[in-house]
Amino acid sequence: MVFTILALSTVFLVRLIDLQVVQAEALTAEADTKRTLTRVTYGTRGDIVDTRGAVLADSVERFDIVISPRVTLLRENASVVVLEELTKITSVIGGDPTALLTMILENPESDFEYLAKGITLEQYQAVLELDIAWLYFELRPERSYPNGEIAGNLVGFMGTDGAQAGLELTEKECLASQDGEASYARGEDGVALPGSSVDMIEQKNGGTLKLTVDRDLQFYVQQRMAQTAEALGATWATAVVMRVSDGHLLAVSDWPTVDPNNVNLSDVRDLGSRAFSTPYEPGSTVKVLTAASLIDAGVANQRTQVVSPYALDLANGGGVISDSFYHEDQRLTLAGALVESSNTAIAQYTELLKASARHDYLQSFGFGEETGIDFNGESSGALYDSNDWDSRTNYAVQFGQGLSVTSVQMASAYQALGNGGVRVPPALVEGCYWPDGSVTDTPSVEGTRVISPEASQQTLQMMEMVYSSSGSAPNLQIPGYRVAVKSGTAQVAEDGGYGRKVVISYAGLAPADNPEYVVIATAGIPDTIYSGAIASTFRDIMAQTLTTYRVTPSESSGPDLPLRW
Repeated sequence: MVFTILALSTVFLVRLIDLQVVQAEALTAEADTKRTLTRVTYGTRGDIVDTRGAVLADSVERFDIVISPRVTLLRENASVVVLEELTKITSVIGGDPTALLTMILENPESDFEYLAKGITLEQYQAVLELDIAWLYFELRPERSYPNGEIAGNLVGFMGTDGAQAGLELTEKECLASQDGEASYARGEDGVALPGSSVDMIEQKNGGTLKLTVDRDLQFYVQQRMAQTAEALGATWATAVVMRVSDGHLLAVSDWPTVDPNNVNLSDVRDLGSRAFSTPYEPGSTVKVLTAASLIDAGVANQRTQVVSPYALDLANGGGVISDSFYHEDQRLTLAGALVESSNTAIAQYTELLKASARHDYLQSFGFGEETGIDFNGESSGALYDSNDWDSRTNYAVQFGQGLSVTSVQMASAYQALGNGGVRVPPALVEGCYWPDGSVTDTPSVEGTRVISPEASQQTLQMMEMVYSSSGSAPNLQIPGYRVAVKSGTAQVAEDGGYGRKVVISYAGLAPADNPEYVVIATAGIPDTIYSGAIASTFRDIMAQTLTTYRVTPSESSGPDLPLRW
């Protein structure tokens, strides 16, 4: 008997040593695993705000409802009771209580299943008030765009696979968050024990992306361009407002556009920004750049004279070009050529400067290369090497055909005209503001001289003559301000030639005596084919911009240059 007791005691002692010493570490780890629950702790994606701090995109609180089917079913008559509780829950969040019960019954041993994902804060609070013990909740931030279509073309949107378009995509290094993990001790019912949370991997929030865009001005420009496009029967329309001093884009409008909250309502062609992605032949808005180049090169001035016929035979078999309306021969100065927007006059001035030099000027104005903003889908447009210009293109590029630009590129070229001849890289982002207070991604302010200050001033003066003396002058006037403008009408190339489809635009700067803002408004393939039809739109956007920023009216009168000789 004693021997038997000693033998049993020895067995128990050996087993105890095995459990408490030999296997202690492994068994402790296994026990910790069974009583520990690991959850994702979500980082918050950074906000996108306008230049004044107004929120264009942010992350809102959404919640997932998580359950333990094993614990949920630990009751008498569980199916009936749980169905009653599910009916109460779905009355708040929607869904089929029977389907949810089926899911629970099919996973009777599971300690983790989602009952619902992404419910709102209001729904979360309502479900809490039901006081159902077997529910617990996880915070899951989701993207929201409180201004809808306002700047939707720029902000972009998120999808199930992450960022899909716009700044959400291209600025993800600033905006992106990192999820973390936290462990919790849990009780027999599978619910986390209060105060037991331990961070295993700390979540990181994204930075705040501050744009140069002014939300209120953007709203006005979008509304005005929508009205214009619909009135003209246009296929698309864009508008850009840029500050002269630093190249900041204050508004970039596209029509049609996208509401990031409901992307499925938009055509796939409208999900980005045509102002960046859709190049077009700009037409006569390029003529002021031609004039500026000629003056800067010293081969022409405001009074340089030509005789401008309605039609002109080009050299070297270039064919015939003509003006947009029939007229007798006109004796025009360079200023007069801009006011009359004469193709035949500009073609003659073109001969005063080598093709390679004219190409280089256009390239310096920013044509043929991306703006440096790196916007999603941005196009560089087309500016071919002068060696590839045929005898017709040699002339046509100087009055805006045979090359293509985007609206932002054209605004940037005009910024150089207004900035004393210095082109500053366009900017859409002011910076990324991080949670620790640091700031990155600030735009470059280093400019490149394109033309001399004198050439810039003389070109602006000639553009003022367009403002005061062209046929559209009555629709352009902004009382109290001197304005420098140029219109453009360009035929659209298709099937190897030009038809009746056109792109019309108005571009300019104000105040002309001390330029602060560039505005360009463009309508693609409208029913009305003359640029004058968009003159009042340009005027309204420029007037709104001057009012928004409380620009001091001009104190002197504009120039009075000779247009004919």
